[in-house]
Amino acid sequence: MAVEIEAKVKVLDFNAVRGKLAECGAVKVGNYFEINTFFDKPDRSLLAADQGLRLRINRNEADNTEIFVCTFKGPRAHGKLKVRDEVEMDVGNPKDTERFFGALGYIPVLKFEKRRESWKHARCAIEMDELPHLGLYVEIEGPDERTVMSVCELLGLADNPIIKTSYTAMLMNYLQERGRGDRSVVFPQ
Repeated sequence: MAVEIEAKVKVLDFNAVRGKLAECGAVKVGNYFEINTFFDKPDRSLLAADQGLRLRINRNEADNTEIFVCTFKGPRAHGKLKVRDEVEMDVGNPKDTERFFGALGYIPVLKFEKRRESWKHARCAIEMDELPHLGLYVEIEGPDERTVMSVCELLGLADNPIIKTSYTAMLMNYLQERGRGDRSVVFPQ
């Protein structure tokens, strides 16, 4: 099982980070539009266990190709960064995957859109994420804490508070605070 080791920070804009990425010779991977659907049992047993089950539709904005990725995330470990077990696999059809989850008793509990600009540097994935209602974030995921923090420092983000809360939890909180019964968060049209 792979381990996700990640630092996530909130930013006001991406320009400074893009500049630092260009300076250090990072490689831009691409721009993506995602639709993320999270599933749980009706009793919210995955949430109670600090686990997650996600189906992501990931559209490459350069050529409109789509890949579908199913992800299971284990509970977070204690520490400075967000560290958790993660299992991912590509699936061929998102509708069949949703039906499969349903047959196992999992129901959709949250669906949200995200715009992502992806980069690679120093064995790390650097993701610049824009989410409706939440704003802009930079995620740095890498092989170990030291490497992740080194890239965080290189990008001028070391003084920003590290956020260990997932986008899912932040969006669920946003919806709950506003009394919204729907569980779909999309960009304004």
